[in-house]
Order: sequence, then structure tokens, then C-alpha cells
Amino acid sequence: MLNRWFKLAERGTNIRTELLAGVTTYLTMAYIIFANPDILSKAGMDKGALIAVTCLVTAVSTIVTGLAANAPIAMAPGMGLNAFFAYTLVLGSKGEVTWQVALGVVFLSGLFALILTIGGLRRRLVAAIPVSLISAISVGIGLFITFIGLQNLGLIVDSPATLVQAAPVRGNTTVMIGLAGLLVMIFLEVKRVPGSLLVGVAFSTLLAAVLGKIEPPQRIISLDTNIMAAALQLDIAGAIRLSLLSTIFTLMFIDLFDSIGTLLAVVPEAGLVDKDGNIQSLDRLLVIDAAATMFGAVCGTSTTTSYIESAAGIEQGGKTGLTAVTTGVLFWLSILFVPLVGIVPSYATAPALIMVGMFMIRGVVRIDFQDIRHGLPAFIIIVMIALSYSISTGLAFGFLAYTLMQILTGRIREIRPAMWIIAVLSVFYFCV
Repeated sequence: MLNRWFKLAERGTNIRTELLAGVTTYLTMAYIIFANPDILSKAGMDKGALIAVTCLVTAVSTIVTGLAANAPIAMAPGMGLNAFFAYTLVLGSKGEVTWQVALGVVFLSGLFALILTIGGLRRRLVAAIPVSLISAISVGIGLFITFIGLQNLGLIVDSPATLVQAAPVRGNTTVMIGLAGLLVMIFLEVKRVPGSLLVGVAFSTLLAAVLGKIEPPQRIISLDTNIMAAALQLDIAGAIRLSLLSTIFTLMFIDLFDSIGTLLAVVPEAGLVDKDGNIQSLDRLLVIDAAATMFGAVCGTSTTTSYIESAAGIEQGGKTGLTAVTTGVLFWLSILFVPLVGIVPSYATAPALIMVGMFMIRGVVRIDFQDIRHGLPAFIIIVMIALSYSISTGLAFGFLAYTLMQILTGRIREIRPAMWIIAVLSVFYFCV
């Protein structure tokens, strides 16, 4: 039955290989169970409910991807997108946007993405933006996540004179615990051990428990976890306002680049391309991605997207949806361990954010800084995302800079119609 449904023989794989690949993908991205709730809880959401919601949304989205698209792709709340939700959308609004309204924004961004995908416009929007700018978005978000990780670790703190400064390491036990976890992650990454981030988080947490910095959980397994503190709390009506229109499109754009970039990077490795190099079932995958964002918002989490960590399972031989289903089932079972995950402190998950930031910054090599028409807007995006503490602000500045550079250098004809729309939205962002 499994062989017929997932076409295992046709794709040159077997059940054992697919199961192993699914476990590998799970181990590689399980850090999201700790990191996503830790970030979103900064917006005032219940951390215990967020742990269960993260597992549930990841499980359902990934299983649906495996069954409906027969692809070894895992989906989960996106890193960077969750930071945008908590730090830019909620905390950055200074009380004007509640986390309930922010969930409504996420839902609407997923709805618009779904409409664009069905209408065939999603690819055109991405095609209108140069590769250098798309890469700069990933690099800027990576730098942003790294900065957040350093703050959560306690290594970077406020300074009245210079805004930020390095905290003293000597005598700072929690910083030392976090750095120890970071060293473990780096060592395991060098050795190419799957689950390096998960092991590093677990090591820091265990070390914190041994040193008496955290209390052990009263129980390890829970069968009655309540997700309703986060689920069905979205405020769609509150999100429908003129001032949030550009934010909705910003979230949609980031998810567009993230999901398509991930799929273009990992799916060919699984052999899921036709003779012309086109990804099989790409539109179906993008529809699932958009629907997963809407489902995640209803459950109570930020934008859900395709995960680059899927590449780990594909490297282990995963070629079908059975890999994704295996990963999803493991996330579903993880819901049982909410009490255990709940004791993990921020300084233990911070190293994972730093490592993810480093992974995202790798895209800087695709930016042509020799060509100032592309290099300058890319540079502005990277710097402004990190220094303004706002992804949407960085994108707006960068897109406008690109448009102006093309106009000033006499290359106005190279600006595609979709890019003009993006530029107008960027102006709208600053004016509202």
C-alpha cells in the first residue's frame, strides 16, 4: 500500500530509507519546538500553548505535504517570520497591534498568497525581484535573528551611550551555559551530526538544571495540554485596517521568497524535476504552503513555510512524501512532552537562533556588490532590517532604493510591472 501511494519503487527508494530520512529531518529541525514558542511568547502569548501549537501545526502541515504532494518537504513556523511577528508587528507597534490582531494579519497574508498562487501571480511577483535583493532579504533576516539570539543569550545588552554593548562574560553563569551549548552545536555541525541544534539546546538545558538555574519539570509527559490559550484567538476584523495593509503584503512577500527559495534549493536534490528542470507539483506545494499559514494562524502561530532543513532528510535518501509523513508523525508525538520543553530557558535556545542566523547569511555570496545598482539596495536591506529592528522597514527602503537606482541610471525599462507595484506599496508603508 505504501509503495503504491508514495510510488517508492518508481522513485528508486524503499520504506526503510524513507523512514530514516524522516527521522533525520525531524532531528535537524526539532529545535523549532523550543525556539518558536520562546520568540512568540515575547509578544505576550502563552508559552505552554505555543509549544503544543508549534508541534501540531508542523505535524499537520508536513503530513499534508507528504500525502497531497508526495514530496519530502517539511513545513513549520518560519524563523525570521516569527521574529517579525513578535518584535516588529506586536512589540514594535507599542500596544497598537495585539498578538490576536497580528494572527489576523498572518491569516490574511496567507489568504492573499493562496489567491496569488491559484491565479498564477505568485511566480511573477518573485520573478520581478532580482536575485540579489531576494538573497539580501535572507541575509538581513539572518543578521536580525542572530542579534535577537545574542540578546536572549545575554551577551548583548543595552547601553545608554552606544545603544548596545557586550555584557561581561566572566561570572555570568547563564551566558556561559548558552555559550557551552553553542560550542556543542558548532562541534556537531563540523562533524555533520544530524540534530546538532537540538542536542545543543538539550545540553544547555541539562547544564542549567545541574547548576540549579532551572527547576526540573513536575512531569515529563502530558496528555491534557491546552492549546486554546493560543488557538482560535486571531482577530481578522482588527487586522483589516489601512495601516496594516503594507504589513500584510510584507509578510506575504517574505513567505513567497522563503518558500520558493527553499523548494528551488531542495526539491531538485530529491529528483522531483522534469526534463526541463521544472519542479513537479510546484503549484500544489505553494498552495499547501499558503494554506498552512492560514491554518497556523487559526491555531495560534506565525507564518508557516517550507523548511530548508528538509535537505537533511533528502541527503539521507528521502524522495517521497513518506519522508514528510514520518517527520510529521514525530512532531505530533512531541506534543506529549510539552512540560519537558517548557522548562527550556531563553539562553538555551539562543544559540540555535545564532546558528540559524549564520545559515541564512550564507546567501550573501549571491549578491553582486560590484554592480552598485544591485549591491546598494541589497546592502540597504541587510543593514536596515538589522539596525531598524524591523524587517518591513528594511524591505521598504531596499525596494525603493532599487527602483530609484534603475531610474537614475537610465534603466527604467528593466523595472518589471510587479516591481512598480512593490515600490508603490513601499511608499505606502512610509506614508501610512
